Amino acid sequence: MKHPDKDADPEAFAARAAHVRESFSRQGAMGLIGAEIVELRPGYCALAVVPRPELSQQHGYVHAGIVAALVDSAGGYAGLTRFPDNAAVLSVEFKINLLAPAKGDRLLAEGHVVKAGRSLVITRGEVHAETAGKRTLVAIMQQTLIVMHGKSEL
Repeated sequence: MKHPDKDADPEAFAARAAHVRESFSRQGAMGLIGAEIVELRPGYCALAVVPRPELSQQHGYVHAGIVAALVDSAGGYAGLTRFPDNAAVLSVEFKINLLAPAKGDRLLAEGHVVKAGRSLVITRGEVHAETAGKRTLVAIMQQTLIVMHGKSEL
């Protein structure tokens, strides 16, 4: 399902990126946690959130549910950059491994498309905690997305 014309044509990708950003802006969950898109390229999406007490678990680390939601959305929007214009994205499943406590000045979740098919898209994701210029890998994810043909994101 790769769209070489959209990937090679900056103007076409700019329209696709605007579509992705519009969809992201309607995500109540991402708005609630204060996540924002920090980078978007064909097959790639990076989201960031600044930790705060409301996102923490009992030990003061960012809750695993927040980490999972962040990387799920990063993978989903990375996938959406590869979808046809008349299709919407929905996660079918994902597996996450938590590798270290999520603590730092900022969490950065990156989603990458591994394989884009007609019906399913596979992504992988990583979450890093950033503190004073140092990055610590806190989670990895593998995800399956379904391409909902004929259903608009907007």
